[in-house]
Amino acid sequence: MHIEGILIGLAAFVLIGLFHPLVIHGEYHFGTKIWPLFLIAGLLFCGLSLYIGQVVLSAILGVAGFSSFWSIGELFHQKRRVEKGWFPKKERK
Repeated sequence: MHIEGILIGLAAFVLIGLFHPLVIHGEYHFGTKIWPLFLIAGLLFCGLSLYIGQVVLSAILGVAGFSSFWSIGELFHQKRRVEKGWFPKKERK
């Protein structure tokens, strides 16, 4: 029996679940100016996935990388959701 697919699916589920609040809290505290951090993280994760010989870990790093890339777009969508009043806006001092 092979459980690699289940492990990769579980990791994808957990990573997507972790990136969602990262985007919300990141936009709340820092605005959209943190998008380069998601880009750098995505490039690092994807780069590492190319050099890892173990398939499951390589796939998980790839999922983390593309979750980081997806978060860049979500960061700007989150900004629009805040402007619509769907999420609280942090008062800037």
